[in-house]
Amino acid sequence: MTDAFVVSGVRVTYDRADVADLEAASYEDWRERIEGLLASEGVTEAAVLQTCNRVEEYVVTESEEAGRAALSDFSDVDASAVVEMDQRESLRHLLRVAAGLESQVLGEDQILGQVREAYAEAADRGALGDVLEPALLKAIHVGERARTETAINEGTVSLGSAAIDLAREEYGLAGRTVTVVGAGEMAGAVATSLPADVAEVRILNRSPERAEELGRDIEPTTTADDLSSISTHLPDADIVFSATGSRHPVIDAETARAAGETLLFDLGQPRDVAEAVSDIPGVSVRDLDGLQTVTETTHEERAAAAREVEAIVDEELELLFEQYKRARADAVISGMYRGAERIKEAELRRALANLDDLDAEDREVVESLADALVSQILAVPTKSLRDAAAEDDWETITTAIDLFDPTGGASTEVLFQTGSGDGADETPADGSED
Repeated sequence: MTDAFVVSGVRVTYDRADVADLEAASYEDWRERIEGLLASEGVTEAAVLQTCNRVEEYVVTESEEAGRAALSDFSDVDASAVVEMDQRESLRHLLRVAAGLESQVLGEDQILGQVREAYAEAADRGALGDVLEPALLKAIHVGERARTETAINEGTVSLGSAAIDLAREEYGLAGRTVTVVGAGEMAGAVATSLPADVAEVRILNRSPERAEELGRDIEPTTTADDLSSISTHLPDADIVFSATGSRHPVIDAETARAAGETLLFDLGQPRDVAEAVSDIPGVSVRDLDGLQTVTETTHEERAAAAREVEAIVDEELELLFEQYKRARADAVISGMYRGAERIKEAELRRALANLDDLDAEDREVVESLADALVSQILAVPTKSLRDAAAEDDWETITTAIDLFDPTGGASTEVLFQTGSGDGADETPADGSED
Protein backbone atom coordinates (compact mmCIF):
# COMPACT_ATOMS: atom_id res chain seq x y z
CA MET A 1 0.00 0.00 0.00
CA THR A 2 1.03 3.61 -0.55
CA ASP A 3 3.03 5.54 2.00
CA ALA A 4 1.48 8.35 4.08
CA PHE A 5 -1.73 9.64 2.57
CA VAL A 6 -4.44 12.24 2.99
CA VAL A 7 -7.67 12.33 0.97
CA SER A 8 -8.96 15.81 0.11
CA GLY A 9 -12.02 16.81 -1.86
CA VAL A 10 -13.95 19.80 -3.16
CA ARG A 11 -17.45 19.98 -4.57
CA VAL A 12 -19.94 22.32 -6.19
CA THR A 13 -23.39 20.74 -6.08
CA TYR A 14 -27.00 21.65 -6.75
CA ASP A 15 -27.90 21.99 -3.04
CA ARG A 16 -25.72 25.10 -2.74
CA ALA A 17 -25.19 26.13 -6.35
CA ASP A 18 -27.68 27.35 -8.94
CA VAL A 19 -27.53 26.40 -12.60
CA ALA A 20 -25.21 29.32 -13.41
CA ASP A 21 -22.72 28.28 -10.71
CA LEU A 22 -22.76 24.67 -11.86
CA GLU A 23 -22.16 25.82 -15.42
CA ALA A 24 -19.21 27.96 -14.32
CA ALA A 25 -17.72 25.11 -12.28
CA SER A 26 -18.00 22.43 -14.94
CA TYR A 27 -15.14 21.44 -17.24
CA GLU A 28 -15.38 21.20 -20.99
CA ASP A 29 -13.73 17.80 -20.66
CA TRP A 30 -13.76 16.60 -17.07
CA ARG A 31 -11.82 13.50 -18.08
CA GLU A 32 -8.82 15.65 -18.95
CA ARG A 33 -9.15 17.33 -15.57
CA ILE A 34 -8.18 14.01 -13.97
CA GLU A 35 -4.82 14.22 -15.71
CA GLY A 36 -4.45 17.85 -14.63
CA LEU A 37 -4.98 16.91 -10.99
CA LEU A 38 -2.58 13.99 -11.28
CA ALA A 39 0.08 16.33 -12.65
CA SER A 40 -0.23 18.64 -9.63
CA GLU A 41 2.62 18.63 -7.14
CA GLY A 42 2.27 15.93 -4.50
CA VAL A 43 -0.82 14.26 -6.00
CA THR A 44 -0.57 10.47 -6.24
CA GLU A 45 -4.21 9.64 -7.04
CA ALA A 46 -7.12 11.63 -8.46
CA ALA A 47 -10.75 11.25 -9.51
CA VAL A 48 -13.43 13.60 -10.88
CA LEU A 49 -17.20 13.23 -10.85
CA GLN A 50 -19.09 15.69 -13.07
CA THR A 51 -22.83 15.49 -13.79
CA CYS A 52 -25.62 17.96 -14.47
CA ASN A 53 -25.93 18.47 -10.70
CA ARG A 54 -22.35 18.34 -9.44
CA VAL A 55 -18.68 18.90 -10.04
CA GLU A 56 -16.49 17.02 -7.54
CA GLU A 57 -12.74 16.41 -7.29
CA TYR A 58 -10.81 14.02 -5.05
CA VAL A 59 -7.04 13.74 -4.63
CA VAL A 60 -4.59 11.77 -2.50
CA THR A 61 -1.49 13.56 -1.22
CA GLU A 62 0.93 13.34 1.70
CA SER A 63 -0.51 16.43 3.39
CA GLU A 64 -3.76 18.32 3.55
CA GLU A 65 -1.99 21.47 2.35
CA ALA A 66 -0.85 19.74 -0.85
CA GLY A 67 -4.36 18.45 -1.45
CA ARG A 68 -5.93 21.88 -1.03
CA ALA A 69 -3.38 23.42 -3.39
CA ALA A 70 -4.10 20.85 -6.11
CA LEU A 71 -7.89 21.10 -6.07
CA SER A 72 -9.78 23.72 -8.06
CA ASP A 73 -10.69 26.94 -6.25
CA PHE A 74 -13.68 27.54 -8.57
CA SER A 75 -13.04 31.29 -8.46
CA ASP A 76 -15.87 31.94 -10.95
CA VAL A 77 -18.40 30.34 -8.61
CA ASP A 78 -20.14 31.98 -5.64
CA ALA A 79 -17.97 31.14 -2.62
CA SER A 80 -20.94 29.82 -0.66
CA ALA A 81 -21.46 27.12 -3.31
CA VAL A 82 -17.93 25.66 -2.95
CA VAL A 83 -17.46 23.02 -0.25
CA GLU A 84 -14.00 21.82 0.75
CA MET A 85 -13.91 18.37 2.32
CA ASP A 86 -11.38 16.80 4.66
CA GLN A 87 -10.51 13.13 4.56
CA ARG A 88 -13.43 11.64 6.44
CA GLU A 89 -15.98 13.98 4.87
CA SER A 90 -14.65 13.23 1.37
CA LEU A 91 -15.00 9.48 1.81
CA ARG A 92 -18.40 9.70 3.49
CA HIS A 93 -19.70 12.07 0.83
CA LEU A 94 -18.53 9.78 -1.97
CA LEU A 95 -20.47 6.88 -0.45
CA ARG A 96 -23.56 9.07 0.04
CA VAL A 97 -23.40 10.23 -3.58
CA ALA A 98 -23.38 6.68 -4.96
CA ALA A 99 -26.21 5.74 -2.60
CA GLY A 100 -28.38 8.52 -4.02
CA LEU A 101 -28.54 10.47 -0.76
CA GLU A 102 -26.92 13.54 -2.32
CA SER A 103 -29.05 13.59 -5.47
CA GLN A 104 -31.68 16.16 -6.32
CA VAL A 105 -34.04 13.22 -6.82
CA LEU A 106 -33.39 11.22 -3.67
CA GLY A 107 -32.27 7.70 -4.52
CA GLU A 108 -32.05 8.29 -8.28
CA ASP A 109 -30.42 5.47 -10.22
CA GLN A 110 -28.50 7.48 -12.80
CA ILE A 111 -25.86 8.67 -10.34
CA LEU A 112 -24.63 5.13 -9.68
CA GLY A 113 -23.77 4.72 -13.35
CA GLN A 114 -22.01 8.08 -13.26
CA VAL A 115 -19.88 6.99 -10.29
CA ARG A 116 -18.99 3.83 -12.21
CA GLU A 117 -17.97 6.00 -15.15
CA ALA A 118 -15.84 8.22 -12.88
CA TYR A 119 -14.11 5.10 -11.57
CA ALA A 120 -13.48 3.73 -15.07
CA GLU A 121 -12.14 7.03 -16.39
CA ALA A 122 -9.73 7.49 -13.47
CA ALA A 123 -8.61 3.87 -13.71
CA ASP A 124 -7.99 4.17 -17.47
CA ARG A 125 -5.70 7.13 -16.81
CA GLY A 126 -3.72 5.34 -14.11
CA ALA A 127 -5.01 7.82 -11.53
CA LEU A 128 -6.17 5.28 -8.93
CA GLY A 129 -4.15 3.44 -6.32
CA ASP A 130 -4.49 1.86 -2.91
CA VAL A 131 -6.65 4.68 -1.53
CA LEU A 132 -9.14 5.99 -4.10
CA GLU A 133 -9.67 2.69 -5.88
CA PRO A 134 -11.01 0.94 -2.74
CA ALA A 135 -13.02 4.08 -1.96
CA LEU A 136 -14.72 4.21 -5.36
CA LEU A 137 -15.36 0.47 -5.39
CA LYS A 138 -16.83 0.78 -1.90
CA ALA A 139 -19.06 3.64 -3.10
CA ILE A 140 -20.35 1.50 -5.97
CA HIS A 141 -21.00 -1.35 -3.54
CA VAL A 142 -22.92 1.00 -1.23
CA GLY A 143 -24.98 2.26 -4.16
CA GLU A 144 -25.89 -1.30 -5.10
CA ARG A 145 -26.81 -2.21 -1.52
CA ALA A 146 -28.97 0.90 -1.16
CA ARG A 147 -31.03 0.01 -4.21
CA THR A 148 -31.42 -3.70 -3.51
CA GLU A 149 -31.94 -3.61 0.26
CA THR A 150 -34.14 -0.49 0.61
CA ALA A 151 -36.96 1.31 -1.20
CA ILE A 152 -34.81 4.39 -1.88
CA ASN A 153 -35.34 4.20 -5.65
CA GLU A 154 -39.04 3.37 -5.86
CA GLY A 155 -41.17 5.72 -7.95
CA THR A 156 -39.46 8.74 -9.54
CA VAL A 157 -35.88 7.57 -9.97
CA SER A 158 -34.12 10.28 -12.00
CA LEU A 159 -34.21 13.93 -12.96
CA GLY A 160 -35.53 12.77 -16.30
CA SER A 161 -38.53 11.04 -14.75
CA ALA A 162 -39.02 14.06 -12.46
CA ALA A 163 -39.21 16.25 -15.57
CA ILE A 164 -41.75 13.87 -17.08
CA ASP A 165 -43.85 14.02 -13.90
CA LEU A 166 -43.81 17.82 -14.02
CA ALA A 167 -44.72 17.83 -17.74
CA ARG A 168 -47.64 15.49 -17.02
CA GLU A 169 -48.80 17.74 -14.18
CA GLU A 170 -48.51 21.05 -16.04
CA TYR A 171 -49.35 20.12 -19.63
CA GLY A 172 -50.44 16.51 -19.91
CA LEU A 173 -48.64 13.90 -22.01
CA ALA A 174 -51.43 11.88 -23.63
CA GLY A 175 -51.59 12.58 -27.36
CA ARG A 176 -48.67 14.99 -27.26
CA THR A 177 -45.75 15.18 -29.66
CA VAL A 178 -42.54 15.05 -27.66
CA THR A 179 -39.08 15.97 -28.91
CA VAL A 180 -36.02 14.70 -27.04
CA VAL A 181 -32.80 16.53 -27.85
CA GLY A 182 -29.76 14.39 -27.16
CA ALA A 183 -29.23 10.63 -26.83
CA GLY A 184 -26.95 10.37 -23.80
CA GLU A 185 -27.77 8.99 -20.39
CA MET A 186 -30.12 11.76 -19.27
CA ALA A 187 -31.90 12.04 -22.64
CA GLY A 188 -32.14 8.26 -22.79
CA ALA A 189 -33.71 8.13 -19.33
CA VAL A 190 -36.35 10.64 -20.47
CA ALA A 191 -37.09 8.92 -23.78
CA THR A 192 -37.44 5.45 -22.29
CA SER A 193 -39.62 6.73 -19.43
CA LEU A 194 -42.25 8.39 -21.63
CA PRO A 195 -45.70 6.81 -21.32
CA ALA A 196 -47.14 4.77 -24.17
CA ASP A 197 -50.02 7.24 -24.73
CA VAL A 198 -47.65 9.89 -26.08
CA ALA A 199 -48.60 10.45 -29.74
CA GLU A 200 -45.08 10.63 -31.16
CA VAL A 201 -41.49 10.89 -29.98
CA ARG A 202 -38.77 12.57 -32.00
CA ILE A 203 -35.12 12.11 -30.99
CA LEU A 204 -32.57 14.59 -32.31
CA ASN A 205 -28.87 13.95 -31.85
CA ARG A 206 -25.54 14.85 -33.42
CA SER A 207 -25.30 11.19 -34.33
CA PRO A 208 -28.62 10.13 -35.94
CA GLU A 209 -27.48 6.50 -35.65
CA ARG A 210 -27.38 6.83 -31.86
CA ALA A 211 -30.82 8.45 -31.94
CA GLU A 212 -32.17 5.56 -34.00
CA GLU A 213 -30.65 3.06 -31.59
CA LEU A 214 -32.33 4.77 -28.64
CA GLY A 215 -35.64 4.94 -30.51
CA ARG A 216 -35.82 1.15 -30.78
CA ASP A 217 -36.51 0.93 -27.03
CA ILE A 218 -39.48 3.29 -27.11
CA GLU A 219 -43.10 2.19 -27.53
CA PRO A 220 -44.70 5.31 -29.15
CA THR A 221 -44.01 6.07 -32.79
CA THR A 222 -40.44 7.37 -32.92
CA THR A 223 -38.52 9.44 -35.46
CA ALA A 224 -34.76 9.96 -35.31
CA ASP A 225 -33.02 12.89 -36.93
CA ASP A 226 -29.85 14.97 -36.87
CA LEU A 227 -29.51 17.75 -34.27
CA SER A 228 -29.17 20.31 -37.05
CA SER A 229 -32.84 19.72 -37.92
CA ILE A 230 -34.06 21.11 -34.60
CA SER A 231 -35.62 24.21 -36.18
CA THR A 232 -37.71 21.92 -38.37
CA HIS A 233 -39.06 19.84 -35.49
CA LEU A 234 -39.70 22.50 -32.84
CA PRO A 235 -42.85 23.99 -34.43
CA ASP A 236 -44.56 20.57 -34.23
CA ALA A 237 -43.42 19.75 -30.70
CA ASP A 238 -45.74 20.18 -27.74
CA ILE A 239 -43.05 19.27 -25.17
CA VAL A 240 -39.28 19.36 -25.58
CA PHE A 241 -36.73 17.72 -23.29
CA SER A 242 -33.18 18.83 -24.05
CA ALA A 243 -30.19 17.10 -22.44
CA THR A 244 -27.03 17.27 -24.52
CA GLY A 245 -23.37 17.56 -23.58
CA SER A 246 -22.93 20.73 -25.64
CA ARG A 247 -20.85 23.56 -24.18
CA HIS A 248 -23.16 26.08 -25.84
CA PRO A 249 -26.97 26.36 -26.12
CA VAL A 250 -28.45 24.17 -28.83
CA ILE A 251 -31.76 26.04 -28.74
CA ASP A 252 -31.38 29.79 -29.20
CA ALA A 253 -34.02 32.50 -29.33
CA GLU A 254 -34.14 32.58 -33.13
CA THR A 255 -34.78 28.83 -33.28
CA ALA A 256 -37.39 28.94 -30.51
CA ARG A 257 -39.48 31.80 -31.97
CA ALA A 258 -41.10 29.45 -34.46
CA ALA A 259 -41.94 26.89 -31.78
CA GLY A 260 -45.33 28.30 -30.86
CA GLU A 261 -46.86 27.09 -27.61
CA THR A 262 -44.23 24.71 -26.20
CA LEU A 263 -43.17 23.45 -22.79
CA LEU A 264 -39.38 23.20 -22.90
CA PHE A 265 -37.30 21.38 -20.29
CA ASP A 266 -33.62 22.32 -20.19
CA LEU A 267 -31.85 19.38 -18.55
CA GLY A 268 -28.42 20.18 -19.95
CA GLN A 269 -25.37 21.18 -17.96
CA PRO A 270 -24.17 23.60 -19.20
CA ARG A 271 -27.57 24.85 -20.26
CA ASP A 272 -28.96 23.76 -23.62
CA VAL A 273 -31.47 26.62 -23.87
CA ALA A 274 -30.40 30.24 -24.23
CA GLU A 275 -31.72 32.52 -21.47
CA ALA A 276 -33.50 34.74 -24.00
CA VAL A 277 -35.83 31.86 -24.94
CA SER A 278 -37.75 32.38 -21.67
CA ASP A 279 -38.95 35.77 -22.97
CA ILE A 280 -40.58 34.34 -26.10
CA PRO A 281 -44.41 34.33 -25.86
CA GLY A 282 -45.90 30.84 -25.71
CA VAL A 283 -42.63 29.14 -24.78
CA SER A 284 -42.38 27.99 -21.16
CA VAL A 285 -38.90 26.96 -19.99
CA ARG A 286 -38.19 24.73 -16.99
CA ASP A 287 -34.57 24.15 -15.99
CA LEU A 288 -32.99 21.98 -13.28
CA ASP A 289 -33.84 24.54 -10.60
CA GLY A 290 -37.49 24.34 -11.67
CA LEU A 291 -37.70 20.65 -10.72
CA GLN A 292 -37.34 21.50 -7.04
CA THR A 293 -41.02 20.97 -6.19
CA VAL A 294 -41.11 17.47 -7.66
CA THR A 295 -37.87 16.45 -5.99
CA GLU A 296 -38.95 17.79 -2.59
CA THR A 297 -42.03 15.57 -2.72
CA THR A 298 -39.83 12.58 -3.55
CA HIS A 299 -37.60 13.36 -0.56
CA GLU A 300 -40.59 13.32 1.77
CA GLU A 301 -41.86 10.01 0.40
CA ARG A 302 -38.45 8.34 0.75
CA ALA A 303 -37.48 9.67 4.19
CA ALA A 304 -37.75 6.26 5.89
CA ALA A 305 -35.72 4.52 3.19
CA ALA A 306 -33.11 7.27 3.39
CA ARG A 307 -32.58 6.53 7.07
CA GLU A 308 -31.93 2.89 6.21
CA VAL A 309 -29.42 3.94 3.56
CA GLU A 310 -27.68 6.24 6.06
CA ALA A 311 -27.12 3.19 8.27
CA ILE A 312 -25.62 1.32 5.31
CA VAL A 313 -23.28 4.25 4.60
CA ASP A 314 -22.14 4.38 8.24
CA GLU A 315 -21.51 0.64 8.28
CA GLU A 316 -19.62 0.56 5.00
CA LEU A 317 -17.57 3.65 5.82
CA GLU A 318 -16.21 1.95 8.93
CA LEU A 319 -15.49 -1.15 6.88
CA LEU A 320 -13.54 1.01 4.43
CA PHE A 321 -11.44 2.39 7.27
CA GLU A 322 -10.87 -1.15 8.54
CA GLN A 323 -9.76 -2.13 5.03
CA TYR A 324 -7.22 0.71 5.04
CA LYS A 325 -6.02 -0.31 8.48
CA ARG A 326 -5.57 -3.94 7.45
CA ALA A 327 -3.55 -2.86 4.43
CA ARG A 328 -1.48 -0.57 6.61
CA ALA A 329 -0.83 -3.36 9.13
CA ASP A 330 0.11 -5.78 6.35
CA ALA A 331 2.63 -3.25 5.01
CA VAL A 332 4.23 -2.91 8.45
CA ILE A 333 4.21 -6.68 8.98
CA SER A 334 5.74 -7.23 5.57
CA GLY A 335 8.55 -4.85 6.45
CA MET A 336 9.05 -6.60 9.77
CA TYR A 337 9.33 -9.98 8.06
CA ARG A 338 11.81 -8.59 5.54
CA GLY A 339 13.96 -7.29 8.36
CA ALA A 340 13.78 -10.62 10.19
CA GLU A 341 14.53 -12.46 6.96
CA ARG A 342 17.69 -10.41 6.43
CA ILE A 343 18.90 -11.22 9.94
CA LYS A 344 18.04 -14.91 9.49
CA GLU A 345 19.89 -15.15 6.18
CA ALA A 346 23.01 -13.48 7.60
CA GLU A 347 23.09 -15.71 10.67
CA LEU A 348 22.32 -18.81 8.63
CA ARG A 349 25.24 -18.15 6.28
CA ARG A 350 27.52 -17.64 9.26
CA ALA A 351 26.38 -20.87 10.96
CA LEU A 352 26.61 -22.97 7.81
CA ALA A 353 30.10 -21.64 7.11
CA ASN A 354 31.18 -23.07 10.48
CA LEU A 355 29.51 -26.40 9.72
CA ASP A 356 31.11 -27.16 6.37
CA ASP A 357 30.95 -30.93 6.91
CA LEU A 358 27.13 -31.00 6.69
CA ASP A 359 25.59 -32.83 3.75
CA ALA A 360 22.69 -31.41 1.72
CA GLU A 361 20.03 -33.10 3.86
CA ASP A 362 21.52 -31.73 7.09
CA ARG A 363 21.77 -28.23 5.63
CA GLU A 364 18.09 -28.42 4.69
CA VAL A 365 17.22 -29.35 8.29
CA VAL A 366 19.14 -26.34 9.62
CA GLU A 367 17.51 -23.98 7.10
CA SER A 368 14.04 -25.34 7.98
CA LEU A 369 14.81 -24.80 11.67
CA ALA A 370 15.75 -21.18 10.99
CA ASP A 371 12.53 -20.61 9.01
CA ALA A 372 10.42 -22.17 11.77
CA LEU A 373 12.07 -20.05 14.45
CA VAL A 374 11.37 -16.83 12.51
CA SER A 375 7.73 -17.81 11.92
CA GLN A 376 7.13 -18.71 15.57
CA ILE A 377 8.92 -15.66 16.94
CA LEU A 378 6.95 -13.30 14.68
CA ALA A 379 3.53 -14.96 15.10
CA VAL A 380 2.62 -13.05 18.27
CA PRO A 381 4.02 -9.68 17.06
CA THR A 382 2.08 -10.13 13.82
CA LYS A 383 -1.21 -10.47 15.70
CA SER A 384 -0.27 -7.58 17.99
CA LEU A 385 0.51 -5.36 15.01
CA ARG A 386 -2.83 -6.12 13.35
CA ASP A 387 -4.60 -5.32 16.61
CA ALA A 388 -2.54 -2.15 17.03
CA ALA A 389 -3.36 -0.96 13.50
CA ALA A 390 -7.07 -1.54 14.15
CA GLU A 391 -6.83 0.59 17.28
CA ASP A 392 -4.54 3.26 15.77
CA ASP A 393 -1.86 2.32 18.32
CA TRP A 394 1.18 3.77 16.58
CA GLU A 395 3.42 3.48 19.63
CA THR A 396 3.23 -0.32 19.44
CA ILE A 397 3.80 -0.27 15.67
CA THR A 398 6.88 1.96 15.77
CA THR A 399 8.31 -0.02 18.71
CA ALA A 400 7.94 -3.23 16.70
CA ILE A 401 9.73 -1.68 13.74
CA ASP A 402 12.61 -0.55 15.96
CA LEU A 403 12.87 -4.02 17.50
CA PHE A 404 12.63 -6.12 14.38
CA ASP A 405 14.09 -3.78 11.78
CA PRO A 406 16.47 -1.39 13.52
CA THR A 407 17.99 -0.38 10.15
CA GLY A 408 14.72 1.37 9.30
CA GLY A 409 14.03 -0.77 6.24
CA ALA A 410 10.40 -1.23 7.21
CA SER A 411 9.71 2.33 8.27
CA THR A 412 9.00 3.54 4.74
CA GLU A 413 6.02 1.22 4.66
CA VAL A 414 4.31 2.90 7.64
CA LEU A 415 1.23 4.84 6.67
CA PHE A 416 -0.41 7.83 8.21
CA GLN A 417 -3.56 7.01 10.09
CA THR A 418 -6.49 6.57 7.76
CA GLY A 419 -8.59 8.09 10.49
CA SER A 420 -12.02 7.45 11.87
CA GLY A 421 -12.27 10.66 13.85
CA ASP A 422 -13.30 14.09 12.67
CA GLY A 423 -10.54 15.88 10.86
CA ALA A 424 -7.52 14.71 12.89
CA ASP A 425 -6.71 11.75 10.72
CA GLU A 426 -3.33 12.56 9.25
CA THR A 427 -0.89 12.16 12.12
CA PRO A 428 2.34 10.47 11.02
CA ALA A 429 3.42 7.26 12.65
CA ASP A 430 6.21 9.02 14.56
CA GLY A 431 3.76 11.51 16.06
CA SER A 432 5.31 14.52 14.31
CA GLU A 433 3.47 17.17 12.38
CA ASP A 434 3.27 17.12 8.54
